[in-house]
Amino acid sequence: MATSNNFQNTPSKTPTNDKHSSSSSVSRKHHQTTVSSSSSKSRFEAYNRLQSAAVAFGEKLPIPEIVALGGQSDGKSSLLEALLGFRFNVREVEMGTRRPLILQMVHDPTALDPRCRFQEEDSEDYGSPIVLSSEIADTIKSRTDAMLKKTKTAVSSKPIVMRAEYAHCPNLTIIDTPGFVLKAKKGEPESTPEEILSMVKSLASPPHRILVFLQQSSVEWCSSLWLDTIRDIDPTFRRTLIVVSKFDNRLKEFTERWEVDRYLSASGYLGENTQPFFVALPKERTTVLNDEFRKQISQVDSDVLRHLKENVKGGYDEEKYKSHIGFGCLRDYLEAELQKRYKEAAPATLALLEQRCSEVTAQLNIMDSKLQATSDVAYLRRSSMMFASSICNHVGALIDGAADPDPEQWGKTTEEEKSESGMVSWPGVMAGIKPPNSTLRLYGGAAFERVMHEFRCATYSVECPPVSREKVANIILAHAGRGGGRRIAEAAAEIARAAAKSWLAPLLDTACERLAFVLRNLFDLAMEKNQDHHFDYGKKTGDMDGYVGFQAALRRSYNCFIKDLAKQCKKLVRHHLDSVTSPYSQVCYETDLLFGSSPNSIFKTSTTSTCLDLSDQENIPPENNNNNNKDQETTPGKLLKAAGDASMTVPETPSPDQPRDGSFVIKKEHGNIVEGGARKRHPRIHNGQVLTNVVGQNGSQFGSTYSEICSLAAQHFARIREVLVERSVTSALNSGFLTPCRERLMVALGLDLFAVNDEKFMGMFVAPGAIDILQNERQNLHKRQKILHSCLTEFKSVARSL
Repeated sequence: MATSNNFQNTPSKTPTNDKHSSSSSVSRKHHQTTVSSSSSKSRFEAYNRLQSAAVAFGEKLPIPEIVALGGQSDGKSSLLEALLGFRFNVREVEMGTRRPLILQMVHDPTALDPRCRFQEEDSEDYGSPIVLSSEIADTIKSRTDAMLKKTKTAVSSKPIVMRAEYAHCPNLTIIDTPGFVLKAKKGEPESTPEEILSMVKSLASPPHRILVFLQQSSVEWCSSLWLDTIRDIDPTFRRTLIVVSKFDNRLKEFTERWEVDRYLSASGYLGENTQPFFVALPKERTTVLNDEFRKQISQVDSDVLRHLKENVKGGYDEEKYKSHIGFGCLRDYLEAELQKRYKEAAPATLALLEQRCSEVTAQLNIMDSKLQATSDVAYLRRSSMMFASSICNHVGALIDGAADPDPEQWGKTTEEEKSESGMVSWPGVMAGIKPPNSTLRLYGGAAFERVMHEFRCATYSVECPPVSREKVANIILAHAGRGGGRRIAEAAAEIARAAAKSWLAPLLDTACERLAFVLRNLFDLAMEKNQDHHFDYGKKTGDMDGYVGFQAALRRSYNCFIKDLAKQCKKLVRHHLDSVTSPYSQVCYETDLLFGSSPNSIFKTSTTSTCLDLSDQENIPPENNNNNNKDQETTPGKLLKAAGDASMTVPETPSPDQPRDGSFVIKKEHGNIVEGGARKRHPRIHNGQVLTNVVGQNGSQFGSTYSEICSLAAQHFARIREVLVERSVTSALNSGFLTPCRERLMVALGLDLFAVNDEKFMGMFVAPGAIDILQNERQNLHKRQKILHSCLTEFKSVARSL
């Protein structure tokens, strides 16, 4: 802040030869001074009352204010006492060190003794006047201790407001802040210095506040501990007034004029446009009368100026620096500067007051409506249904795609969704799944589709798990001896179906839970959208602000709806899984991938359904051109005989202790079966066929039965997985989740919340004590409205006098 003496009134020159003119000029000037003084006082009083209201009700009003800040023991307390014009032992109670103090100094010529009153906590009312200085100090201390005990902290940003009316103080309001400290004192948390610094920065940051920064004269500018802190708040010192305290301690170091002028300029560190004030105050702390205290202040100012003139060779540059030396100059400057700021801010303050009065009046009308509604069931039903309908519409809009509210604030990445939903991975999937757009913050329909894609990626990453030889052997051999109808392909299909049930079912459940989480999050987004869209087609969508019970019931009902959808979808997709893994399903036989049409195919199976022929043809003997088979055998041995004299390779029993490619040659010798090979075993007959290692027409061998089954099982598994994901689950999840949210959500919420009797319905609105709470809120609003309207009326009068 560039300081100057422009605020001082310079008397106009008048002709001395005209007595009447001179008398008239003096009278006119006196009248103008009186009017100006009266306007300044009324303006000051108006701002004081507005400031009290702002503190009491937590209003954020850009009222011009002076904030005193600096390190502890840098002289803030002494400066405040000097401005007040009397002492009240602030050092003994460490005034302002743990809680801000707003000093409203009111110049009252009739108050020959100071009258101090403290504003009640959370009220604009002031207590009884306090006369004794010791009581003032005790009140500050007790209020500070009580607040710190209540908040369980070492410092508190809630200010104490003290109004001092005195004939010898200026019209000035100043906020005393806790002093900066480097280390917490004994018994306080180690974080106390940081808490003080943070609180002071918060108090000093608003641009409408004037900063008065105090620093002892014994500290060099290059060694200042807190100057950089002030630069952080106000980099150019545009609204900062720097005060060098305890200036008399530095005077003895000056002997030459250039030394004094260089120090007073401080241009090397503060800049050319910043001129500090240099102040010295009485050092003695002995109890003296108020008149004596003010005389001591004036005497110190005179002593400083006399020392600079008489004890410094060549004196100092009085024209440049005299207006910034001494407490009297600082006091006059602060009062004039604050009045100037008051005058400049009056139009904006008036406009803001009119706005706040309108807002508070609107809030009061809403509160009156709520109180009236506590006995009007029809009104509450109508308003709450409109509100619920609006929320449902917003949910539908978010599902269809929206960019409001801001996705960067309300959206979630894939990792955030996983973490917050508690499902950080897909069951059975070892590799990390990162779907496209996983790092973008999405919500609604976009997030739903991303989870669907992530489910596909996770499902396709799961392969058919390996199957032990024992399991394969148990599936095949258990049926071979009973003449069962299972073939190798069917055994592979059974393995694939079992694996699909075991491995894909958890993925389906996880997908349902993840999608339900995405939809549950839409409630908060819909509430946010409803706050910004109070009007729908020109009609209000129901005001449920403050009805916490109803909003909680609405949220619970919505969450239950989504939970039920998730449960139904789990059953639905499980049904699809059961269908594609049923023994009657043709999924494993729907493609030529496994069962080709070439002559070398391992198995040939018709893709069409097999029908049972129940006609009389079932009694006709099968056609057989071989006359030697007229006596058809029905035993396994006879069936072998019917197979001809050709040699056949029979597979070994799948066992880990035998070679996978081991085989036995079955030969017909005089009607008996003879095994050949390393071990003798009798062949098993499978549906009229001997289980063999398959040999193609060219005589080539296709590996062991175990390998073939594992290979076929993997192919069957892949087919089941593809059909499940592409044909069934995707459409089921979309129709199971999204369609009900669009079409049945409002009906479900309506049945849950509104299809009840009046007594149960009103239970969501009129909880025990709710009416008392509403009444208290209304009283507070009415009180705030009254005070703000009073301030508005006062500022209108102030504005007319500008």
